[in-house]
Amino acid sequence: MIQPAERLSLVSEYYFSRKLKEVAQLNAEGKDIISLAIGSPDMPPSEQTIEKLCKVAHNPTAHGYQPTQGTPELRQAMAGFYKRWYNVDLDAKSELLPLIGSKEGILHTTLAFVNPGDAVLVPNPGYPTYTSLSKLLGAKIVNYDLREDNGWQPDFDQLEEIVNDKSSNCKLLWTNYPNMPTGGRAQMETYERLVRFAKEHNLVVVNDNPYSFILSEEHLSILQVPGAKDCCIEFNSMSKSHNMPGWRVGMCASNAEFIQWILKVQSNIESGTFRGIQLAAAEAYNNSEAWHREYNIETYARRRQYAEQIMDVLGCTYDKNQVGMFLWGKIPSIYNNVEDLTERVLHEARVFITPGFIFGSNGERYIRISLCAKEEKIQEALKRIEKTLPPPSL
Repeated sequence: MIQPAERLSLVSEYYFSRKLKEVAQLNAEGKDIISLAIGSPDMPPSEQTIEKLCKVAHNPTAHGYQPTQGTPELRQAMAGFYKRWYNVDLDAKSELLPLIGSKEGILHTTLAFVNPGDAVLVPNPGYPTYTSLSKLLGAKIVNYDLREDNGWQPDFDQLEEIVNDKSSNCKLLWTNYPNMPTGGRAQMETYERLVRFAKEHNLVVVNDNPYSFILSEEHLSILQVPGAKDCCIEFNSMSKSHNMPGWRVGMCASNAEFIQWILKVQSNIESGTFRGIQLAAAEAYNNSEAWHREYNIETYARRRQYAEQIMDVLGCTYDKNQVGMFLWGKIPSIYNNVEDLTERVLHEARVFITPGFIFGSNGERYIRISLCAKEEKIQEALKRIEKTLPPPSL
């Protein structure tokens, strides 16, 4: 009998991949499920972005293979984006690498820096792919805690204890601010401490930074810290900030040597993205401040009001200062576990929201509501929940 590779036993099917099959079956049965679970922006890119894609696609010479490290136009636009919004200087030729999204970046960076058996530091709660891809590649997962009472920032005393254990051999530390799933804000103090920590312990900090435009007036980057490029890598993405999740355009920024190591992996795995997408993405980086305000702040702010009302109806507590395209809330004590609530919301109110346990044990008493649905849909979800799940007696 042919058997799969042993590494498959280390991971399970991605939660949303599995759960969306159930939701599809419920919809096929006529249940009309409203999904407030996934962070896939439902709004279009800017008009000039779409126009550029169409124009390039009509060019008969634009359909060949492209350079793995991206077109000069795209890399120059990425450098301009970082200078304009973060005031960070990046060399477009050597310090930037386009990615097909952050998942690809997680894979390639881990392959470039981590040997089987080396440890990677992963936040709990955190993006599940940090854990799953590290497991598939033979890395040792060491979780560090993010807690509500600490503003979902790292506990540096705990991190010191972990890395001082000589058996850990930590190579990478994954971090993500503004934080997903908790909405914890980026803080320059945290970035400064992470840079010092990386230098003191000879490891690499990778900051995943796709949410800094969503409901946030302040755009922070770990690369703003002096000397950060020596020991840090930052991912950024057009999926959230430019309404382009299906285009699969992201970036990796760091020092030239780190970029070359990641490119060495990348060039052996995939080829460059279609030229039309690259040049359209370069155009999108020129979106006006007014465009970003309308799509990244004003629209999500209106939606957020209804998401907060859903949290209130469910008896959940939440931090109103959180940012990003989700709302993260703690469930009331009357529920033994989070799925007692989320499954009831799904099957009785016909609304799909995310249980926090999928992000780690520190998310087991939390839910996450996505703001990636039209206002009328979130309002309808609120009405359904109000009708079928009255506020619990706490």
